[in-house]
Amino acid sequence: MLRVHGLACDRGDRRLFSDVDFSVATGEWLQIEGANGAGKTSLLRILAGLAPAAGGQIEWDNQPVSKVRDEFHARLLYLGHAATIKDDLSALENLQTAAAVAGSPLEESVALLALRRIGLKGREDLPSRVLSQGQKRRVALARLLCSQARLWILDEPFVALDVAAVDLLCGILDEHLARGGMLLFTSHQAVHLAGTGSSLRLGK
Repeated sequence: MLRVHGLACDRGDRRLFSDVDFSVATGEWLQIEGANGAGKTSLLRILAGLAPAAGGQIEWDNQPVSKVRDEFHARLLYLGHAATIKDDLSALENLQTAAAVAGSPLEESVALLALRRIGLKGREDLPSRVLSQGQKRRVALARLLCSQARLWILDEPFVALDVAAVDLLCGILDEHLARGGMLLFTSHQAVHLAGTGSSLRLGK
């Protein structure tokens, strides 16, 4: 269970949001909504431990994250809005490098299966600089297929994807939820996921 109490965020002298409360349990998803500048990305970055909150508390399995930080981060996968793909590396090398940085070395056979399922068959060894923006996005999303994390936090995961890729990603997310995973994400488009879901709008 992820539970948030009274979370607040400041950007400079401006308060983006305050008194944010929600919880996400096994098999559940939460979509964060709001206008540009409402603080959607900031909220996800705070949850992922990449930015400080101006107030409030985040709990993981009924413990403050501050007390179980290592365990929480071990259970977490965060994918930001930017693809964060290194152009000099191939899709395969990017996937394996990301796994190594996260402390979970990835076998080449597993990485190749993930890249092929995400729609990059035949492009696994190409320099990422020659890939389209949509293909680069698929490289980043292939990390989902290699992850054992319980909590996925995804910032605009459907950006730059065509209709077929959106359907494919929804299927991957549904599988994660069916396995007892949890999901938080932002999206400017309507998506249909299985499991128990709800939405939270910032900047009401």
